[in-house]
Amino acid sequence: MIALAASLLMMGVVPADAATAGKPAGFVAVQKTHFTRDGKAYYIAGANFWYGAYLGANDKARLVKELDTLKSMGINNVRVLAVSEKTDMPSAVRPATTSAPGKYDERLLAGMDVLLAELAKRDMTAVIYLNNFWQWSGGMTQYLNWFAGTPALDPNVTKDYDTYMRETAKFYRNDKAQAEYRNVIRTFVQRKNTVNGRAYASDPVIMSWQLANEPRPGNGNATADEKAVYVKWIADTAGYIRSLDKHHLVSTGSEGLAGSAQDADLFVKAHQARDVDYLTYHLWPKNWGWIDSKRVDATWNDALAKSSHYLNVHIDYAKQLGKPIVLEEFGMDRDGASFDIKAPTTVRDRFYKEVLDVVVGRAEKGDPVAGFNFWAWGGAGRAANPDYWWKEGNDLMGDPPQEEQGLYSVFDTDKSTMALIRQYADRLHALERK
Repeated sequence: MIALAASLLMMGVVPADAATAGKPAGFVAVQKTHFTRDGKAYYIAGANFWYGAYLGANDKARLVKELDTLKSMGINNVRVLAVSEKTDMPSAVRPATTSAPGKYDERLLAGMDVLLAELAKRDMTAVIYLNNFWQWSGGMTQYLNWFAGTPALDPNVTKDYDTYMRETAKFYRNDKAQAEYRNVIRTFVQRKNTVNGRAYASDPVIMSWQLANEPRPGNGNATADEKAVYVKWIADTAGYIRSLDKHHLVSTGSEGLAGSAQDADLFVKAHQARDVDYLTYHLWPKNWGWIDSKRVDATWNDALAKSSHYLNVHIDYAKQLGKPIVLEEFGMDRDGASFDIKAPTTVRDRFYKEVLDVVVGRAEKGDPVAGFNFWAWGGAGRAANPDYWWKEGNDLMGDPPQEEQGLYSVFDTDKSTMALIRQYADRLHALERK
């Protein structure tokens, strides 16, 4: 940590609170290591709600119901997907927002307009991610299919995530893919809401533009050159967004060390860019093999120790960078690794409590914790098929099509989990009143 602090000084890290200058009313800003809104402290008690714009386009009644339920839980922020790309990969959402480069489904784009207008009614904000490293929305691998002619890789089919990550990282080097990606960014940042007439760039409901969901330099063996390309892509893209929109925050969508080849220096460099306003990280003990859901008693203590370290060390990196940090994904499955909505959530609730004790506890101590977004809100969605895999036309829920429906979703019948989230949301919101 001492060495890292010294390196930060040498790198001349710029404090993020320069982003507060000239901020219009209602916009979330950064002041030193915390968020503010209209001069008051602002903490995120948030949910991942990737399909929110899809509901805006296809099922407004359900969208209204979901937002009302989230609001009743103390949730004030949702993290949502901006755009999806049409692909032949079986584990991707359908229909897609983008049928081909530059060809958008206006009806689906307008779903984001509906979502933002409904969020405004509830004084909620949104983090909007503009791309996806993973295949479940088409994402970067589909860009490469379009512009490099390489197959859009579906690791649900190949079962080879190392190759998927290595190949998908070629997105950052492909000039045509980058040009189209910037077209997408410009399309959203410069869009005008068809519901309320408000330009996106002047809408304070949008808290942050996010580069992508879990971008990374490649797999765990990423080379020094691949890491350098990745860091430059983050700085350049964040700068491009800032050139179009001076008022909204910009974030990376990084998973943290797990998405940085376990390289702390890389994670720090990715977030030290002048136009990156705050740090992000995610926590996935089951996905990372830290816990066995069918042997919880035997694996819990080790998983908890690793999770606690992971949570705390990232907050320490934020402290040294002088920027806020958001834990924007964390999740756990139901008891016995069941996908059945009727299965208990004892282990999940236990895990959520341990995670939120760290995150909210450190926020209460004044550390640079800006809040959390749990993964993910399933709400009124229900799995339709005996094998729990999604098919087009089924309900959308927190688990995207690459995962079994019910794996990590918090449903509107999970009363104990909802009450727990409300408890910690209330503690964060109490800090805003101090």
